[in-house]
Amino acid sequence: MSLIPVTILTGFLGSGKTTLLKRVLSEQHGQKIAVIENEFGEENIDNDILAVESKEQIVQMSNGCICCTIREDLRVTLADLATRRRKGELEFDRIVIETTGLADPGPVAQTFFMDDEIAESYQLDSILTLVDAKHAGQQLDDRQEARRQVGFADRLFLSKTDLVAKDEAEALIQRLKQMNPRAPLAAVHFGEVPIAEVFDLHGFNLNAKLDIDPDFLKADEHEHHDHDHDHDHDHAHGEHCDHPSHQAGGHGHHHAHDDDVKSFVFRAERPFNPAKLEDFLGSVVNIYGPRMLRYKGVLAIQGLDRKVIFQGVHQLMGSDVGPAWAEGEARSSKMVFIGIDLPRDIFDQGLEQCLI
Repeated sequence: MSLIPVTILTGFLGSGKTTLLKRVLSEQHGQKIAVIENEFGEENIDNDILAVESKEQIVQMSNGCICCTIREDLRVTLADLATRRRKGELEFDRIVIETTGLADPGPVAQTFFMDDEIAESYQLDSILTLVDAKHAGQQLDDRQEARRQVGFADRLFLSKTDLVAKDEAEALIQRLKQMNPRAPLAAVHFGEVPIAEVFDLHGFNLNAKLDIDPDFLKADEHEHHDHDHDHDHDHAHGEHCDHPSHQAGGHGHHHAHDDDVKSFVFRAERPFNPAKLEDFLGSVVNIYGPRMLRYKGVLAIQGLDRKVIFQGVHQLMGSDVGPAWAEGEARSSKMVFIGIDLPRDIFDQGLEQCLI
């Protein structure tokens, strides 16, 4: 039986998670979706969609979707749903987990890698983060949870852009891209998102996207005058975002935000020594793992004719051998790290020392 894809939906209070979910649940898309709601959520979807008061933990929707609240821990709920699906008691194609506005999606994501029973039934597809354009500036300034949610995202949706001025929205987009350059970003209006942008994104599938979305690593050229490496054309957002002066998106009227969630990219033309790299990554994950939100890379390894794809969440890291390097393709490595106050110099120096 193929694995059940899972999407984690996160976002701060009032960002429109419930609106988006309602749309996904009530649309006739032909998919049967199970939604797991963290019952501490600020609003309950099912009460709005179904005019029923139910004591039952699992409620069937009119279009075949089901809605479930977590009474125990997530692992127990997931195991129960998988068992009932196997027995034919429940029918669903995928799962969406809506976290509370204050939740850190990291531990939710880790559930899918740390528990064998869960890993045998489910495949984590992606983490989606909704950002409320009207209140995001304040929320990102005040709440680390909001910054972490941005850092974890495989895709960012910006809601309520109609309530802010165009330059304000642009400044926010610039800020979000500096925090997380690997997540495509789209504005949404009242939860109207094409299903194709919500499901089957393969954010956690090592081989699905072999490159680190080059389009989302493009920065405005005028922001980068002082490169100290010979970078290729797709300069990374966050390449110098340790400096508050670069946080402002290169426009004088923006405020500088020195966010603790930042991204940086490491590139190398020489291949890695595999043993040294494994030792170094093991040690930084050991020390900085709780602050490393997401990291991902395409690596050239000495003695291998194929690309190595690696990625991780917190202390959990995985790698896979990808396709062969193409004829004439430059065998270079590119890694992106997104985390909280990560010491870039230590990562740069350590990775540099792992090269041949």
